[in-house]
Amino acid sequence: MPLAAMASASSSSSRPRWSRSILAAALLCCIAALVSSAAGAGGLGPISTNGRNYTKVCDAARFVALGLDMSRFRYCDASLPYAARVSDLVGRLQLEEKVRNLGDQAEGAPRVGLPPYKWWGEALHGVSDVGPGGTWFGGAVPGATSFPLVLNSAAAFNESLWRAVGAAVSTEIRAMYNLGHAELTYWSPNINVVRDPRWGRASETPGEDPFLVGRYAVNFVRGMQDVGRYGYGGDPFSRPIKVSSCCKHFAAYDVDAWFKADRLTFDARVEERDMVETFERPFQTCIRDGDASCVMCSYNRINGVPACADARLLSETVRAQWQLHGYIVSDCDSVRVMVRDAKWLNYTGVEAAAAAMKAGLDLDCGMFWEGARDFFTTYGVDAVRQGKIKEADVDNALGNTYLTLMRLGFFDGMPEYESLGAGDVCTDEHKELAADAARQGMVLLKNDARRLPLDPNRINSVSLVGLLQHINATDVMLGDYRGQPCRVVTPYNAIRKVVNATYVHACDGGGAACDTAKIADATIVIAGLNMSVERESNDREDLLLPWNQTGWINAVAAASPTPIVLVIMSAGGVDVSFAHNNTKIGAILWAGYPGEEGGTAIADVLFGKHNPGGRLPLTWFKNEYVSQIPMTSMALRPDAANGYPGRTYKFYAGPAVLYPFGHGLSYTTYSYASRTTGAAVTIPIAAWEHCKMLTYNESAGAPSPPPACPALDVAGHRCDEAVSFTLTVRNTGGAGGDHVVPVYTAPPAEVGDAPLKQLVAFRRVFVPAGAAAEVPVTLNVCQAFGIVEETAYTVVPSGASKVIVGDDALALSFAVTINLRM
Repeated sequence: MPLAAMASASSSSSRPRWSRSILAAALLCCIAALVSSAAGAGGLGPISTNGRNYTKVCDAARFVALGLDMSRFRYCDASLPYAARVSDLVGRLQLEEKVRNLGDQAEGAPRVGLPPYKWWGEALHGVSDVGPGGTWFGGAVPGATSFPLVLNSAAAFNESLWRAVGAAVSTEIRAMYNLGHAELTYWSPNINVVRDPRWGRASETPGEDPFLVGRYAVNFVRGMQDVGRYGYGGDPFSRPIKVSSCCKHFAAYDVDAWFKADRLTFDARVEERDMVETFERPFQTCIRDGDASCVMCSYNRINGVPACADARLLSETVRAQWQLHGYIVSDCDSVRVMVRDAKWLNYTGVEAAAAAMKAGLDLDCGMFWEGARDFFTTYGVDAVRQGKIKEADVDNALGNTYLTLMRLGFFDGMPEYESLGAGDVCTDEHKELAADAARQGMVLLKNDARRLPLDPNRINSVSLVGLLQHINATDVMLGDYRGQPCRVVTPYNAIRKVVNATYVHACDGGGAACDTAKIADATIVIAGLNMSVERESNDREDLLLPWNQTGWINAVAAASPTPIVLVIMSAGGVDVSFAHNNTKIGAILWAGYPGEEGGTAIADVLFGKHNPGGRLPLTWFKNEYVSQIPMTSMALRPDAANGYPGRTYKFYAGPAVLYPFGHGLSYTTYSYASRTTGAAVTIPIAAWEHCKMLTYNESAGAPSPPPACPALDVAGHRCDEAVSFTLTVRNTGGAGGDHVVPVYTAPPAEVGDAPLKQLVAFRRVFVPAGAAAEVPVTLNVCQAFGIVEETAYTVVPSGASKVIVGDDALALSFAVTINLRM
C-alpha cells in the first residue's frame, strides 16, 4: 500500500503526528506487502514476509519481521473464540483498509499484521489454475490429479465415490498450499440443474435431477471440508474445515449464450414453484446437509432482480433460512454486469456496489476488465461516505470472510495437514481413484447381441477410427476448468496395451484412410463433441454430431465385416438415433469427458475388465426436441398454451426421448424382488398444523368423497414418519458387476401438475455373478413423498402414492397410501 494512501487513510477524523519511527515502520509494512503480494504468483510460500515463508498468519516471528508485537493483537490469541478474534481484527482496520479487502485480491493490512489473500480458486474436478488466484503449477508441483468431469462422476450414482474425490482434491490443495502453490478457498462445485439439453456447461454439473445434484453437492463438499478429528458436531462457526468449498451459481442460472440470449443480460422469469422445487433445492441441500462454507451468486437476473443484489435470495434465504456458515461471493464481475450489461435501474457503480452488499454479498470477484478492479474495492469507500451503506455493513462482510479463514487455519495453522508436500500430489492412489471414477461413470447405451465386451484373446487386429482429437484425447478428455494433469492416458495408448494385435491403426475419420475397418477383427469408433461446441459462454443450437461425423461413422460401419463399437465423448446428450437404429453399429458407450485416466477406463470397459454400471444423469433427447421449446423458457412443466412439452424426466412425456434419465446397460442381467407389496402411513394432524388444498387433474377429477385434509404442509410438521422395505437384487447373468438401484416416488394419479416421478434415493451395490444383495431402503415420508404445490408450499398429498424401484422393464413398484387424520 503506498505511503501516501496510508496517510490519507488516517486523516478522516483526527490527524496524528507521524514520527520518523512510525514512517519507517509503515515503509517496512509496505515493502512486506509488496513481497507478500508477489508470493502467490512466484511461489514464495503461502504467507511471505521480508522474503521468509510462514504457514500461518499468527506466527510471532512473522510479526517481528514486520516490526510488530503479536501479543498486542487479540485476533492472534488462540484462546479466544473465532468470532471475538475476527471482531478484533476488523475493528483495527480503517475504512480504506477494510474496503481493500472486499475483493478476491484482498490486499491485507500490513499495519496490523494482516497479509494479502487471493480468494479465487477452482477445483471442479481437480485442482485448477483457472483465474488470477493463488493456484499455480510448476517447480515442485507440475500438475495435479485431473478427475472426470462432474457429469461423469454423477453417472456413477455413488456417494462414497464423490466424497472420496472431494477428499483427494482437498489433500492435493493442502499439499500445494504448504508449498506456496495454492490458497485454501475454492469455488466448486457447480450445482446448477441441467434444465435444457443445449446448455453448454452440462459437463460441470451433476445432471438434471435436483435430488441427485444435491446429494453430489453434499458429498463433494464434505470431502473437501471435513477434518476428521472434529467430526460434524459442535458450533458450526468454530468447526475447522480442510478446504473451503463453494456451491455455485445461485440461482436459476443455465443460459450462457443461446442466439441473442446471454447470461450477462438474461432475465430468468421463474415461477416460485420452480424456484423451490428445482432451482433452489440443490443449494438448500448443499448448505443445510453439506455445510458448504460459501455460496456464489450468478450473473443473471431472476424476475427482474440481479441474483447478486437480491436480498430475498441471499440474506433471507441463504443466510437466515438455510443458515450458511460462511461467506457469499459474486460470480466474477457480476456486480459490474449490473451496470455495464444489464443496466439495472441505471445504477452507478456506487449504487450497484451498495445494493449488492446490502443484499448480503460479502466478497466481490472482479475480472480486471477495462483496467478497473472489482466494484466493492473501487466504490466501497464512496458508498459508505455517500450514505448508501453503513460501515457496519462492510464490517459484517469482512467478518464472514475472515471467520472462514479462521476455520481454515489460515491464522493458526492446521497440524493435520502441515506435513503434506509434493509427494501427496499425483499419488498412485489418486490416479487410480481418477481411473475408477471414470470407469464407474461409463454408461453403456446399446449392446446388441452382446457385442461388448470384446475378448482381447480372440482379437488379432483392431481398427481405431475417429477424429484424432478423440483418439489421442490429451485435451478433450480433460474438459473445462482443468489444471495441469499428472499425466494423460489416451484411448489409443490404453487400447494398445490391452490388445494382442498385429496392429492398432488410428485412422482419421475425416480422411479417406479408413480401409482398415474392412479387414480388422474389431472396429472401434471414437466420436463426439469438445469444448468448442459445449462450454461456458457457449450453448448448443442442436443436439447433432458436428463435423460430418454421422456420415463417416455410417460409412465405417458399412465397410466393417462385423458390427462396430461407437464410443461417444460429450457432456450433453447427442442425438445418435442413426447409430441406435443401425444394426452394423453393435454397441454404443458414453465416455463423457473422463479425465486424465480416461483412456484406461475406456479400454477396461471395452475389453471386459470392468462391467459398466453407470447411468445417465440426464435425458438424451432426439434433435426434434430443440424445435419444441426455446432454451429461454424457464418453466419445467408442460405449457399447453405455447405448445411446450416440459423438461427433464420429471415432466416430459413426449416422443423425443432417445435414452431416458437413469438409462444404463450391463454385461450381466439383474432381477428385483421385495416382500413389500404395499404400505400405508397414517399421519395425525395436530391442532396447530394446517391442511393445504391440491390441484387435481381435470381428466381424473377430485377424489369422491373429497378428503377432509387433501395435503399436509410439511413446514410445520415434525416429519418423522417413514416407509421402509428391503429390496433383493439378484445377478442372473454370468458376470459380477456394480448395479445402481434408483428409487422414485410418484404422487397420486389424480394430483395435477405433479412430477411423473421423482428420484428420492439411490444406492450402488456390487453383486457377484449368480449371487444376490439385500438393499434396505428407508424413505422419510415428508422428503420422499412431498411435492411442491401450485402455491409453492411443499406438501404431502393424501391418497395412494407409488414407490418405483428401478427403470424400464426391471422396475418394481408398490402403492403407499397416506392417510391424513385430523
